[in-house]
Amino acid sequence: MIFSSITFLFYFLPIMFFLYYIVPFKYKNIILLLSSLFFYAWGEPKYVLLLLFSVWINFVIGKQIPKHRFLLYISLFLNIGLLVLFKYSTMLFHVYQTFSHSTLSFPELALPLGISFYTFQIMSYMIDVYRGTCAPQKSFLHFATYVTLFPQLIAGPIVRYTDVREELISRTPEYEKGIYFFLIGLSQKVLLANNIGLIWKETLSYPFSSISTPTAWLSLLAYAFQIYFDFCGYSNMAIGLGHVLGFHFPVNFNKPYMSKSITEFWSRWHISLSSWFKEYVYIPLGGNRKGLLRQLINILIVWSLTGIWHGASFNFLLWGLYFAFLLVLEKLFLKEFLEKLPRIMQHLYALFTILTGWVLFAFDSTSDLISFYHRLFQTNISFDSHFLYLIRNNWLIFILCIIISSNLVENLIDRVVHFFHNKGGSRFMSNENTLIFSRNLLQAVKHILLLLCFLLSVAYIVDDSYNPFLYFRF
Repeated sequence: MIFSSITFLFYFLPIMFFLYYIVPFKYKNIILLLSSLFFYAWGEPKYVLLLLFSVWINFVIGKQIPKHRFLLYISLFLNIGLLVLFKYSTMLFHVYQTFSHSTLSFPELALPLGISFYTFQIMSYMIDVYRGTCAPQKSFLHFATYVTLFPQLIAGPIVRYTDVREELISRTPEYEKGIYFFLIGLSQKVLLANNIGLIWKETLSYPFSSISTPTAWLSLLAYAFQIYFDFCGYSNMAIGLGHVLGFHFPVNFNKPYMSKSITEFWSRWHISLSSWFKEYVYIPLGGNRKGLLRQLINILIVWSLTGIWHGASFNFLLWGLYFAFLLVLEKLFLKEFLEKLPRIMQHLYALFTILTGWVLFAFDSTSDLISFYHRLFQTNISFDSHFLYLIRNNWLIFILCIIISSNLVENLIDRVVHFFHNKGGSRFMSNENTLIFSRNLLQAVKHILLLLCFLLSVAYIVDDSYNPFLYFRF
C-alpha cells in the first residue's frame, strides 16, 4: 500500500528534502527521480517496472517523432493499449461473456496507481512534440523526472510538459507559497474530507430502504463535500510541494460548487482534466468549428471518454453521458434561459444537477443506484431520528465545508482590508500605514490558523484510521 500519512509527512518528506537541498542543482533531478520511484515502488513495487518502461519507450519514440511522424500513432497505440489492458480489460471481457455466453475465465489485473494520470501526461507530451509545440526532450533524466514527479504522480493534477519544461532545467523554490498550499490541502483532506466522509460511510452501512429522504440528501451532500475536499486537498498538496521544489503545477479547482451552470462547473472542477480533453480530443475533433450538430457530437464523445476515464464501470459512462446531456441542453437553450433567472435560482439548479450526478459516480451496483435514487425522490418525507442525529452531531463540519467551498472567506478578507483602508484606521494613521497594518494582521492570522490546522491534522492522522484517498483508484 501507499505510504501512511505519518510516514509520508515525517519520514519521506524530511529525508527527501534534506537530500534535495544539500546536493548541487545538477543533481537535484536525480534525487527527485529516485525519490519519486521510491515513493511509487512503496505502493506499487510490481508496477514500477511498467512505469519505467512507459517512460523509456516514450522517451525513445519522442526523439524520433519530428523525423518520423507516424511514430506518434505507435506511441498512442502503446499508451492507450496499456491503459486499456490494466484498466478496462476486465470490464470488456465481462461484456464479451455477457453477449457470447462464454465460460472462459480472464485474470483480473490490479490497477497500477496513477496510470490514468501519468499516461495522459505522456500522451500530451508526444502530441505536443508531433505538433511542434515543443522540441523533444534530449535528456532521459529530465523526461523521467517530469513523468514521475511524486507530488502529482498518483492523483494529479495532470501537468503538461510545456508547463514545466523550463523548470526541469532551472527553477526557484517558493517556500512560503508552497507551504501555504500544502497546509491548506492537508487540512482540506484530513479535517474536512475525512470527517464529512464518515457520514457517507455510515449511510452506506444501512439498508437504503430504512433511510428517509432528508437523510439521503444530507448524506449525498456529505459525499459531495468529501469527494471535493479529498481531490482538491490532494491537488493543493501537490501544488504546494511543487512550489517548494520550484515547479508550478496548474490550479485544479476553483470553487466549483459556486457554479451557476454545468458549463461553469466543468470550468472549475478538475480543470487539468477538462483542459486535457479540450486540447487533445475536443478541438482535434473539430470543436465548435463545424456546425452545431458536429459540436454536440463532439461533446458527447468527450464526455463519454471523461466518464470512462474515471473507472472501468458502466456507472462512470452513465455519469459522463449525464453531464454530456446537460451540457448539450445548456448549449442549445438552457444556459440562455438560466441567465435570465435570479442568481440564487441558477446556483440551486447547478447544485441539484451536480448532486444527483454524484449518485451515478458513487455506485457501480445498478440495484444500489436505483435504490438510492428512490430514497432521494420518494414522496414520504420525514425528518426522522437518524436525520436529526446526523444534524446534531455534524452541524459544525457541514458549516465549515459550506464556508470553505464558497467565497465567504475571500469576501470577508476583502471587507476587512476595505474597512482598515477606508474607515477603521484612517483616524489614527495614514492610509498607507493602515493598509500595511491590515495586511500584516491578516498575515499573522493566516499563519496562526495554518499552524493550528496543521497541528489538528496531525492529531487526526495519529488518532484516526479513516483516511481514504478517493482518487487513488483512478
